[in-house]
Amino acid sequence: MNQGSNDIRLLLVVGIAAMLMLFISLLLIFIFTQRKKLQYQNELQAMQNVQKNQLIEAAVRSEEIERHRIAEELHDEIGALLGSSSLHFYSVNMDDCDEQSQRLYQKGRDLLDEGINKIRSVSHSLHSSILQEFGLNEAISHFCSKISHESIVEINTTLDNSYPTQVGQNDISIYRIVQEFIHNITKHARATKIFVRSIYLNKMLMLTITHNGNGLTQPHFEELRFKKDGLGLKNIQNRIILLKANLKFSHHAGGYAIDISVPID
Repeated sequence: MNQGSNDIRLLLVVGIAAMLMLFISLLLIFIFTQRKKLQYQNELQAMQNVQKNQLIEAAVRSEEIERHRIAEELHDEIGALLGSSSLHFYSVNMDDCDEQSQRLYQKGRDLLDEGINKIRSVSHSLHSSILQEFGLNEAISHFCSKISHESIVEINTTLDNSYPTQVGQNDISIYRIVQEFIHNITKHARATKIFVRSIYLNKMLMLTITHNGNGLTQPHFEELRFKKDGLGLKNIQNRIILLKANLKFSHHAGGYAIDISVPID
């Protein structure tokens, strides 16, 4: 009887050990499978993020190329044509004409000069030549001074001169973001005062745009940037993603603020 009991106990121990080994094996297989699945999902997500960033970068570069093309056509083709028209206009002798004809002539001349100046201004705004020649701070200051008008909107800038201008794709994107925000504020916010400030510290460029108009809050921005008519905000968001930057909207007693934090390599 003792021998039989010992055999049964041995079989039970072996059986339990075998079941335990099987359970551990299945558990290890499950853990390994889950890890492989998680690793695959992470790799897939990383690949999708890379592809998304590549698409955004391609879109931003295409936009910049198109801006330069339009700027060159405005300057070289339309600007040259209007300049030639102006020369012909100025060569007309109006001494023998009556007073009304002279007034009409002068009005036409003034409108033509205004058109030439606007074409030149748009061309310079689309092209980043000032940025490439003088750097980001000078480009932002020059742009703001062109937009600023004492009777409509006053724009002041305080920019950190320690920022190391690189005049690469990052600086162009930062410049375009500031341009787009200034355009939006002057067009939609009805602001009379705008202030642009930058601080460069610990390889981080912090830009702040404040104004006294009707601005955006963070929830409002999140809502608008997904709408079809929010093309300007979509362009801004694409450049923010490309720069790996942070964008924050806020409202305080003095008005609205837009904070942009850009890591600089």
